[in-house]
Amino acid sequence: MKKFIGVKLVDAKPMTRGEYNILRGWELPADEDGTDEGFLKDNGHGHIQWDPSDTFDKQYLHIAGENNTITQVDVNAMTEKVHLQTIKPNSRGSLVTVVTVTLKNGFTLTETSSCVDPANYDESIGFDVCMEKINNKIWFLLGFLLQSGLYGFSGERY
Repeated sequence: MKKFIGVKLVDAKPMTRGEYNILRGWELPADEDGTDEGFLKDNGHGHIQWDPSDTFDKQYLHIAGENNTITQVDVNAMTEKVHLQTIKPNSRGSLVTVVTVTLKNGFTLTETSSCVDPANYDESIGFDVCMEKINNKIWFLLGFLLQSGLYGFSGERY
């Protein structure tokens, strides 16, 4: 079999397994727990489905913006870990700030910043410069993801 990547935008709300069964008019099977937390999701084409929370959280990212926009809240929420390091890459006394950010999905972004005169080096300024570059990359990546969720990979709205 070939591998495919799928991205879709769905509307969803928290709902237990029991509540979903009631909504569908189904009787809860004896071997299922009706208090299991999950999400009712609607893909916008009349197809609704319930996913357990752990399954849903692996497949979907909440977007805080309305009207198909990415917000700073979304960008900040993607950051899981930040690593800051100052390095001396050569014998001339140069100092370089290196910031690596690990995103929620494990993807990493790295940026650097340096100054002309090591006497003027300020790690906090270097950090801020790197984080601005990284945040701009996250905006770009989330924009791509949202565009793919809205229009798929064919460019046509679902």
